[in-house]
Amino acid sequence: MNHAMHIRFLPALAGMGLLAATTALVGQASPAAQKRPAIDQSVSDAWRAPASIVIDEQEIGFSDGSVQLSGTLYYPRGASKVPAIVVLHGASSPTRDLPLYRHLKEMLPPLGIAVYVFDRRGSGKSVTSADVQNLEVLSDDGVAAARMLAHDPRIDSARIGFWGVSQGGWLALMAAAKDADAAFVISVSAPMTTPDVQMNFAVANILRVNGYAQTDIDQAVDTRRKIDDYLRGKLDRFVPQQALDSARQRPWFKLIYLGSSLASIKTSSWPEQMRVDPMATLDRVKVPVLMIYGAADPWVPVRLSEERLRAVAPGHPNVETVVIAKADHMMMSSLSPKTQMDPKSFAGETPEVPAYFAALAAWLTQQHLAHISEP
Repeated sequence: MNHAMHIRFLPALAGMGLLAATTALVGQASPAAQKRPAIDQSVSDAWRAPASIVIDEQEIGFSDGSVQLSGTLYYPRGASKVPAIVVLHGASSPTRDLPLYRHLKEMLPPLGIAVYVFDRRGSGKSVTSADVQNLEVLSDDGVAAARMLAHDPRIDSARIGFWGVSQGGWLALMAAAKDADAAFVISVSAPMTTPDVQMNFAVANILRVNGYAQTDIDQAVDTRRKIDDYLRGKLDRFVPQQALDSARQRPWFKLIYLGSSLASIKTSSWPEQMRVDPMATLDRVKVPVLMIYGAADPWVPVRLSEERLRAVAPGHPNVETVVIAKADHMMMSSLSPKTQMDPKSFAGETPEVPAYFAALAAWLTQQHLAHISEP
């Protein structure tokens, strides 16, 4: 296949052959259906039929240096030498049991692709206090997971790739850039800007959806920028301290992801994170890449990310970018912008837009990774 990079909008993908099957496999249900009372299994057994494809799961641990991590492999029963995806985490989605990852566990094994989801270091059963916010280390964990899977007889070691959403989308690209054996990358809702640009974009939108005026937005973003410049060593302490003291008195301060005191240049991890440029990472990724964005994402500057990807398209024939109509940051369409930007909603978020499932299945099929498994 010609992997020529192109960016397209997907208002609908109902014509794709895998859409109906994929949506059904993910098991999406309407809110009304989700509220129906459960039927006793002894009653439903009267019409229950055996599934053609059975998904098995096995808890498997691995190590990255001295750190022990724990995860679960989901695979089609009887699997032998199947492709596999290592799942990398969004910043607020550290454990394997979250609804966010359910669609991968349920959708991909019936398409002949194993899925490995592990608890991020410092969370769940991956207990450690070391480097839990270091993006380089977190991506190293993904590479270590892939190398563990490469020795599993159920997995084809030549067809192991990475999937990640939001921060996990960055991590997926970073892991593939490091892993010479990586076969592909799927990066969902990963801004192709530095973290500070993304956070200032998000903070502005958080204040917008909460009804604050443009003057408040300007002050909040200006405060964040001054603190960023201080942590870069470009400003002395007085200027950002004065901005922070003023912002702390505003009713919106609790919404803009700043601490009540000025961080230390010596101990803060933010300066190192701000230096992460995903475009530079992309330059080092030579395998097929699928970049997926939601057209209605208030967390990520999708338009700017698209522009940056378009500008480098001639040098990246391995990259394809898709923007999904009506989808938000987590490929949902049912949440209001205010709700989806409320941290209280993060734990329950899960993709639901059919066009996302279709794009994922279609691309994996084009890469000769997905197929309907034999019973």
